[in-house]
Amino acid sequence: MEKITQHPEEPVVALLRRHGLTIATAESCTGGLVAAALINVSGVSEVLKESYITYSDETKEKILHVSKATLDAYTAVSEQTAREMVQGVTQIAGCDVGISVTGIAGPEGGSEDCPVGLVYIGLKVSDAVRILRFQFSGNRMAVRTQAVTKALEELLALLREEGYQ
Repeated sequence: MEKITQHPEEPVVALLRRHGLTIATAESCTGGLVAAALINVSGVSEVLKESYITYSDETKEKILHVSKATLDAYTAVSEQTAREMVQGVTQIAGCDVGISVTGIAGPEGGSEDCPVGLVYIGLKVSDAVRILRFQFSGNRMAVRTQAVTKALEELLALLREEGYQ
């Protein structure tokens, strides 16, 4: 895979536009920064359908249909929650591609099992779903910024793996 060093949102939007795909985002710890990065690209209005900031567990349940059982068993910062978030957002938006991000940006809120900087990213391209776990470092904004960049880089890689060039 080629290394993307800056502005991965530009090739992501270009691929989505070229192939007539639509995208939606569901964000927790990034608080809308993934959508904001996409919106920096001219022409994104053709592909970005919806974006949700689902910071609380209640909102994850109400908007994205993340199950209470998942949240109780695994917490909001888990592979399972990231999966249900990305599946939920693509379903409710009726789109082809989705991104979900959930994690702990810090500096408070971490634990031994769920340390500050732990982020799960969910990606969906048609039927392909990928959930990735990352441990980022730095202050709150650094963790959030790294999560946005990694989410878009990994989405670009998945789009290409799924045959979108």
